[in-house]
Amino acid sequence: MTPFTSPESSYFVGIDVAKAKLDLARSDTGEILTVNNDPDGIRQIVDSLRSPPTRIVIESTGGLEEPLLQALLEANLPVGRVNPRNVRHFAIGMGILAKTDPIDAAVLMEFARRANLRLAEKRSANQVELDALVTCRRQLTQLRATQINRRGSTTSKAALKTIDGVLRFLGREIQKLDRKIAKLITSDDDFNSTDKILRSVPGVGAVVSATLLGDLKELGSTDRRRVSALVGVAPYNRDSGTMKGQRSIHGGRASVRSALYMATVTAIRCNPVIKAFAQRLDKLGKPKKITIVACMRKLLAFLNVMIRDRLTWEQLNVVKALDI
Repeated sequence: MTPFTSPESSYFVGIDVAKAKLDLARSDTGEILTVNNDPDGIRQIVDSLRSPPTRIVIESTGGLEEPLLQALLEANLPVGRVNPRNVRHFAIGMGILAKTDPIDAAVLMEFARRANLRLAEKRSANQVELDALVTCRRQLTQLRATQINRRGSTTSKAALKTIDGVLRFLGREIQKLDRKIAKLITSDDDFNSTDKILRSVPGVGAVVSATLLGDLKELGSTDRRRVSALVGVAPYNRDSGTMKGQRSIHGGRASVRSALYMATVTAIRCNPVIKAFAQRLDKLGKPKKITIVACMRKLLAFLNVMIRDRLTWEQLNVVKALDI
């Protein structure tokens, strides 16, 4: 495939990230630069972009892109991280069915030119560390749940002994992470003050607060519709012609959505505002899942206002009366 080219003076860049190498495509020259995915290769990428492009796009690849992303941000280059699924759909829409690393880089470059992206922002060292700790805790929690399920279907005494040992180890490691997360939040003034605001809400505990702090930096700095879309609780229409389909949610940050779901289930029981809202929807005959998602969106809107205005739950009396 011939890389996309552009005659304009400003240019766009797409970088395909693999475990071993990086492929960079740029719109001004049409050339593909391939380097190793290591500190030297990343340095070559940054040096090749001394004349800043209009926009750089890289895909989210489960963490492989993180060193490159941080290096680009440190160099004050405009970079956005995108969902690979969105880029693949874009490529298919362009009629590009072949898939190689250089082709992917060229597609990302064209995506950078055409899409209206939200650029990534620099994160403090504490923000990066908190994100890593929260992610590690979530992964260990998922692994523990897998082992608990496996234990329920195992009859071998030797296997049960091994599984119990794994569960004890995972429990200890999760407790260590909880202590590290709590210490990090307490030691950072911004984290600490925001954590206190979040945890003042009935239903929001330490794990939910840490997840929001680590994975939803935009909370309080955008409007309720945008933050709902980021989390993946915004309803989308499914209409065509005279057909009016049922609205549904999709996309967003699964880790935040899962934490918000658990907080909402608790809030429906113990938070008087969310409880009353859920009861009102129940009386209208809304299905249980729709009620829970609506309550998630309601709770998230409250949290967004609280962080924006630096208000605790007790101070939010005026806002609680609003239909947000």
